[in-house]
Amino acid sequence: MATSDTAAEAATDVFEEHRSLLTGVAYRMLGRVTDAEDVVQEAWLRWSGADREAVREPRGYLVRITTRLAIDRLRQAQARHESYVGPWLPEPIATDFGHTVPDTAERAVLVESVSLAVLVVLESLSPLERAVFVLREAFGFPYGEIATALDRTEAAVRQLAGRARRHVDERKPRFEVDQRQRRDLTERFLAAAQGGDLEGLLALLAPDVRLIGDTDGKAKAPLRIMETADKIARFLTAVGRDSVPDPELIFAELNGGPAMVLFSAGRPDVVFSLDVADGRIQTIYIMRNPDKLTHLTELRPGDGDQ
Repeated sequence: MATSDTAAEAATDVFEEHRSLLTGVAYRMLGRVTDAEDVVQEAWLRWSGADREAVREPRGYLVRITTRLAIDRLRQAQARHESYVGPWLPEPIATDFGHTVPDTAERAVLVESVSLAVLVVLESLSPLERAVFVLREAFGFPYGEIATALDRTEAAVRQLAGRARRHVDERKPRFEVDQRQRRDLTERFLAAAQGGDLEGLLALLAPDVRLIGDTDGKAKAPLRIMETADKIARFLTAVGRDSVPDPELIFAELNGGPAMVLFSAGRPDVVFSLDVADGRIQTIYIMRNPDKLTHLTELRPGDGDQ
């Protein structure tokens, strides 16, 4: 019995050592926190029931299981997206790169790989291309390990990686990862929108700025992508005057950058996130689908650990 308990504890320790990596892979693959958590839980069940003595490299084994489970779920999710009402955005996730990852090239890669701009583009990749991109670009896995994880040849994986990288580079909007500049523009954006300052907003917005709202038809937000500074500024000054019950606004690091979370009566009601380049706001993301915001309740002071 003691031997069985010891083996179970060792299996748990190994899995917990790699949980953060597995969650990171699953989230970047799926764009949904809840789906990523489900995949990691399934990976745990597979790991706990496996012949672990035959596993020479637990990290690679766990990544392989997680990636394959994520690919299966991604194929199911893509079918669901076809019936989604309005634009689809990834589920925002709280990150802590600012405190846990030094300001290095590695941090820049992590920030980009989890950014809304890149995750939106990843939606247009095939499941295999997305898996290769995530494992290679975000986590630096060698092509040989990725080939093993996906049961493909290394040559095929290199082709998938090149195609995915070109696709992302061509389609992702330009954005800065300078956190101070993004935070400054986010604060100025909020003040101008809340104050109905049309000229102030126009000064912050790039001429070809885009606004993308995600509600799945369950809250008020544009059901089509809005474009041009004038149209978006007028929309924002109008909605900035709308009131919500018991409003409370907090700043948080979501998807590697500063974001604003507006709570109403203690519940997360809307998330604003901005892409910034050349000192101007290039893209505004507004997330109001309540199904994607519930997990952000813990960000509210007094409701859990920050």
